[in-house]
Amino acid sequence: MATHMDPDEFRRHGHEVVDWIADYWSGLHDRRVTPNDPPGTVTARLPATPPEYGEGFEQILADLDTVIAPGLTHWQHPGFFGYFPANTSAPSVLGDLVAAGLGVQGMLWATGPACTEVETVMLDWLAHLLDLPPRFRSTGPGGGVIQDSASSATLVATLAALHRASGGEWRMSGVTRRYRVYTSTQGHSSIEKAARLAGLGDDGVRAVEVDETLALSPKALRTALEADRAAGVVPALVVATIGTTSTTAIDPIPEIGEICREYGVWLHVDAAYAGAAAVCPEFRYTHSGLEYADSYCFDPHKWLLTGFDCDAFWVADRAELIEALSVLPEYLRNAATESGAVIDYRDWQVPLGRRFRALKLWFVLRWYGVEGLRAHIRSGVQLAAWFADRVTADERFEVAAPHPFSLVCFRLRAGDEASSELLTRVNATGRVYLTHTRVAGRYTLRLAVGSPLTTHRDVALAWQLIAELAGQDGPGHVDRDAV
Repeated sequence: MATHMDPDEFRRHGHEVVDWIADYWSGLHDRRVTPNDPPGTVTARLPATPPEYGEGFEQILADLDTVIAPGLTHWQHPGFFGYFPANTSAPSVLGDLVAAGLGVQGMLWATGPACTEVETVMLDWLAHLLDLPPRFRSTGPGGGVIQDSASSATLVATLAALHRASGGEWRMSGVTRRYRVYTSTQGHSSIEKAARLAGLGDDGVRAVEVDETLALSPKALRTALEADRAAGVVPALVVATIGTTSTTAIDPIPEIGEICREYGVWLHVDAAYAGAAAVCPEFRYTHSGLEYADSYCFDPHKWLLTGFDCDAFWVADRAELIEALSVLPEYLRNAATESGAVIDYRDWQVPLGRRFRALKLWFVLRWYGVEGLRAHIRSGVQLAAWFADRVTADERFEVAAPHPFSLVCFRLRAGDEASSELLTRVNATGRVYLTHTRVAGRYTLRLAVGSPLTTHRDVALAWQLIAELAGQDGPGHVDRDAV
């Protein structure tokens, strides 16, 4: 019968796991980005019941190679250009390992003083790094917290906004009036989900029209607010986006902020992907108007080398957030909380429990430093710009939207069917992976650069594949070494 793994066994097997991860990273170029097996393949390789007796670690590690890795979409692959990046890095993995080993449950300051205080400082570091308004710092009325994702940040912002809009009635009686959330037609689907979870339903969200750049129209927003007020609906929340999911459009935050202030509506700014770019001074123009925001978030786990999950979420007034979400049963009461001198992050999120996520962020920020992070962001932007230039120079293609960051949206001029077929051909090669969206109703391919393993050679390979397969009737072969 297997016993607990003792420290010496852990040390030996831990080295084996680190070696496996390092070998995995170094061998990613030789793997397909996506598996080529049908659904159910991994299930068929797994036993139907758990083992009666413990197995040797060697067998567990071996099954990573035979069962798990072949069934993965490899998000860290240098040819992964789909969705937005969810990159990680060695310092982040090591920080996660330490956090897992410590096994801290940081729901209260009292249950993990270092867990709480490191997180507070790391969010202040990030606020400094992105040059966020002073009111988001912990030294002022606001402060930051790590959520699991931007979706959770949107939900928390929605709940706090309802608390404010109802004058506190929402916390006591729930949704007793008609409230509404506003975002652009390009807003993330998590906004709709948050409204459902908050009890507003799908009718509680109004999609506001966009301009020719796919950014939210302030004029249309004002019209929507006026119409709802006249109909007895209470405007509760506006979600503006810096870097929309489809095309990375940038909503005009200053104009939206002025309107929100005039109407007394909570403004949440979602910069899940693009917020990381603001570590570079030349991209901070995208944050113009944040002084109007009541809350703001971005995902270090997308483009800032910190493994999932890690969303950085700030509020301008933490008292409003805590008042909306705080529940204090007797079994959580303690002297530190009663003193009012500490932060209990359980009051800043939906769950009670929380991991020591700030540790991996601490490792990343210390390992790379400001200049290392800026170099990573600038590399992605430059590679995307190079790719966009190739697209523009080929008369068969067109760039479908502005590309201020590291996402390029493009399509074949021949139409939707041709563009869709091209994406299928490209992804079928297994060498790269792209996704799609629709821009102005037309089928559009998306290429998003972000992996720290991606180099110019990988982007050049992607373009060579796309250019050659655009003129073929089926998948062809491209020699990577020839690029």
